[in-house]
Amino acid sequence: MVANIAVIVAAYFIGAFPQLLLMAKYHHIEPIGDLHHAIWKKAGPVWGLSASAIDVLKGIGTVWLARSLDFDISVVTLSALAATCGQMWPVFKKFDGEKGNTTGFGAAATLAFWPAIICLIPVFLAIISKVIKAAGLKSVPKEQRFRTGAGQSNALPLGVGAAFLVLPLAAYLLDEPMAVVAGFAALFVLVMVRRLTAGLSADLATDSPRDRIFWSRLLLDRPVVAES
Repeated sequence: MVANIAVIVAAYFIGAFPQLLLMAKYHHIEPIGDLHHAIWKKAGPVWGLSASAIDVLKGIGTVWLARSLDFDISVVTLSALAATCGQMWPVFKKFDGEKGNTTGFGAAATLAFWPAIICLIPVFLAIISKVIKAAGLKSVPKEQRFRTGAGQSNALPLGVGAAFLVLPLAAYLLDEPMAVVAGFAALFVLVMVRRLTAGLSADLATDSPRDRIFWSRLLLDRPVVAES
């Protein structure tokens, strides 16, 4: 029991490792809001991709660690969820971190490869849509198009949300262990909870209708204050 708790706690701290804060400090970026987006926009795609890659590796590393130590699949799955919670609610950033997408996917892909690949289909479709939109920005210099992107995208957050919804269904249909299926369902819930609650107080302080706040956050992963 003690060993189980220890590996789960270790997974949380791996997920909470503050590489985004360190990168933001290095590039003199204010550490508020979505740091993945801020680093990509202000430091460039190489730094942005590196920040995301480290988050993916957090998820991969926690699952690999728990498996290599021969923990039960339920403990391995809980470690994956703990790492994702660490990225979402890191102790090093006053429990206000990122959205869990990258670390969650890294953990999911290591837990069950083929369900994770299947769940990427809506994400790839969304990325293609965004790239086509960015490529069509003729008024924006070519070298800036993929640094700033095509502005806010509805397709990408919808695609990511759909991916985490598909994940437990794909795992179930591919006969993955029930602990993994349940873990993927819990991961979907965690991602949606983080979407709904990240910076929520700023939205609630506005005059925006509560249903607009709810759906903007749940479906588009977007606070209404970011739209105004």
